[in-house]
Amino acid sequence: MTQTQDWWVYRGSGVPHDGIRRLPKAPPWRAFRHDGDRRPIAPPRAPDDEAVRRHLGEGGRGAAYQAGEREIHLVNLALHLRRPLLLTGKPGTGKSTLAYAVAHELGLGPVLRWPVTSRTTLKEGLYEYDAVGRLYEAGLRNAGLRLQPGDTAPEPPDIGKYLWLGPLGTALLPWSRPRVLLIDEIDKSDMDFPNDLLNVFEEGEFLIPELARLGPGGQKVMTVDRTPAWVTDGQVACTEFPFVVMTSNDEREFPMAFLRRCIRLDIKAADDKRLAGMVAAHLGEAGPKGSRSAALRAELIERFLAKQRENGVLANDQLLNALLMAERGLWDDAAGRGLIEDDLLRRLDQG
Repeated sequence: MTQTQDWWVYRGSGVPHDGIRRLPKAPPWRAFRHDGDRRPIAPPRAPDDEAVRRHLGEGGRGAAYQAGEREIHLVNLALHLRRPLLLTGKPGTGKSTLAYAVAHELGLGPVLRWPVTSRTTLKEGLYEYDAVGRLYEAGLRNAGLRLQPGDTAPEPPDIGKYLWLGPLGTALLPWSRPRVLLIDEIDKSDMDFPNDLLNVFEEGEFLIPELARLGPGGQKVMTVDRTPAWVTDGQVACTEFPFVVMTSNDEREFPMAFLRRCIRLDIKAADDKRLAGMVAAHLGEAGPKGSRSAALRAELIERFLAKQRENGVLANDQLLNALLMAERGLWDDAAGRGLIEDDLLRRLDQG
């Protein structure tokens, strides 16, 4: 069992605690200003929803991710240094699950997920503005009025109704605790995308020109949490740098300027104990030692690891699928075993 160390904020236990209060102040080169005189805002409570159960299991919540000592060390380095955590590894090794485990254990609110494709741009992660919708509403208002001599045209509709913050923009609001931002599969992005992130990561703030042009004052906008937030003078600025987790399936190289600003962690394939913990979190505990269910799980975990050792590429969720169907009787005859071996545990790199 891993021995907890004094400097750890995240312990990897899966048990919620308030250790984030013990996080020391940011280094001077990573300290960010407060948003004027406004008090930091408390993050929303994480809902007990399907996204949480999918990643962390029905009962264990954080237990589906079995963190080893190296993973715990590097998560805590990222928290202390206020640096993004770049996770690399084969598909299905639980990279994205780590973000949910940290958010759950430290009470950092719902994970802000930003899935990346080849068409993803920085602006999409910061905010979106529906200018057409705003002009359409203004046109309807004007069309419904007959102005008399000396009358003035009505005010255009509130711009904040048509502007909402993206996952990165929401993460950079002045939260009292760092929010968890998951930038998923960043290796699928355009070549310039990692460098585009650098300035925002370094400054911890960004400007919304559509709001800044209105002059001094505040505007209420919507966040990806579906809750309103107040933006002053068009500037979104964090008080606590978010805990940023970026995942990569190791399919490309990243610029040196980007890499030197990240804490890097390569996620290795899990061993039998970690796989058993993941399975228990999702499918419940097996029966007592020597029972049919315990023997079935041990046998299938051994088969899964054997296929991985044969240089095959398998994902952890393939093991969950195989065990679920095996426990429903598919492992009881040759035809069912064939389906599990040849289809559910098929190597991902096979044609």
